[in-house]
Amino acid sequence: MSRLTGWWSGRSSAAKVELYTRWTFHLFPLLEVGGVAFVPLASNAEGKIGALPAAVIALLVVAHAVLCAVLSSRALGWQLDRRERPVRLAAVLIAVTALGAVALMALQSTGTLKDAGIAGAVVVGTAAFTLGSVAVCLRSARRMAGTVLLASLTAGLSALAVGLDWPQVVAYAFAVPVSGGAMVFACGFSGWLLRIVWELERSRDLGARLAVAEERLRFGRDLHDVMGRNLSVIALKSELAVQLARRGRAEDAVAQMTEVQRIAQESQREVRDVVRGYREADLRVELEGARGVLAAAGIGCVTGPIGVELPGEVQSALGWVVREATTNVLRHGDARRCRIALRTEDGAVLLVVENDGVREPADGAGPARRTGSGLAGLRERLSEVDGTLEAGPQKDGWFRVTARVPLRDGAGNGAGAGNGAGAGNGAGAGSGAGARREAGSGGGPGGGAQVGGGGGMSVRGTGTDGPSDDPWNSRKETAS
Repeated sequence: MSRLTGWWSGRSSAAKVELYTRWTFHLFPLLEVGGVAFVPLASNAEGKIGALPAAVIALLVVAHAVLCAVLSSRALGWQLDRRERPVRLAAVLIAVTALGAVALMALQSTGTLKDAGIAGAVVVGTAAFTLGSVAVCLRSARRMAGTVLLASLTAGLSALAVGLDWPQVVAYAFAVPVSGGAMVFACGFSGWLLRIVWELERSRDLGARLAVAEERLRFGRDLHDVMGRNLSVIALKSELAVQLARRGRAEDAVAQMTEVQRIAQESQREVRDVVRGYREADLRVELEGARGVLAAAGIGCVTGPIGVELPGEVQSALGWVVREATTNVLRHGDARRCRIALRTEDGAVLLVVENDGVREPADGAGPARRTGSGLAGLRERLSEVDGTLEAGPQKDGWFRVTARVPLRDGAGNGAGAGNGAGAGNGAGAGSGAGARREAGSGGGPGGGAQVGGGGGMSVRGTGTDGPSDDPWNSRKETAS
């Protein structure tokens, strides 16, 4: 089954919208052939038109439908900035449609085509599909409206020029913009929507890359602030010690090198403090960060009150679980809902992160067969606090990660409640003092999205997120 659905589930949301839009346009030729080319064939069956004229008109309509499909496909590529605008092909299609319409009107006027319904159906039908294809070549609503008005005027003047009576002239001038206007609106809106969806996809990816770049700059700035002055002092004192030693002042040289040693040890301590600030994870911070980036990604989220007092090492270990699980939802699934629950149970704290974005690999091995370094790293971190980790798909179609950490006597006072959060593709924003963000993948430093605020031993939720009364809010379209 995964091989049959992988071509769809393996695509991004924007790629899915594009595939749906393109196949919708590919169905238009079938509609034109079935709705327009069938008219002369049906009239031939009723004896209203000869077999040869009916076949010729039907073949021309089929060729016109194929030309419209090719123009629409290339125009969608232009909408996405993947190719040049197909101006020549659009001009050819307009010319072919106009010549065919004038020819049918002339046959109707001279009485050669006795059934006026054939000419009217073919002219109006081909004009409508032509206007729809041409609309995809335009990005301005005013130009689309102008194209419809121009087609209406051209149809009316052409009918008048070939000698049709006034009722028929008015009928053509009215029917072409009505049917063509509907096609222009549908096709033009589809092209605009596809372009906007891809722009949002690129903006989201750009936001994630900018977040990573920002973290790199911040880390470099912090490291420079810590090490820049100390290294300069070490260099100057080392040079001074060399000069003193050359002048025979060994005691002064030893004193300077002792100072160099002290500064070097202090620098090591400061660097460890900086790195520790990046490597340590706080559970409250990670929960708030997950809520932020999940909501930004448009995944439904639910939150509830939490009141659990945890030791610092347990908070850090569970914070890494939240970070890694959130990252996995972002990178390896297509979730619409995700929830995080924290509670005490049988003398242990239980953290459950689950989502409905299970995606089976193309080889049919199933999500349970996937392995990576992220979950292995989490098990190593949890083992330091005697914790365990379980991860895998559930029978209800959800993927669940469960972390269990035993609590010592007196720890874990309070009752837990669910804290649902959605995960986004990108990085979150900080809340509270000392906010920080990390974006990436895996279980190491920067392996997720983190929004930081001031620490604290107590973890407390903030109530239900989202304006809807539905606890599973539908996916929200947000531009970040």
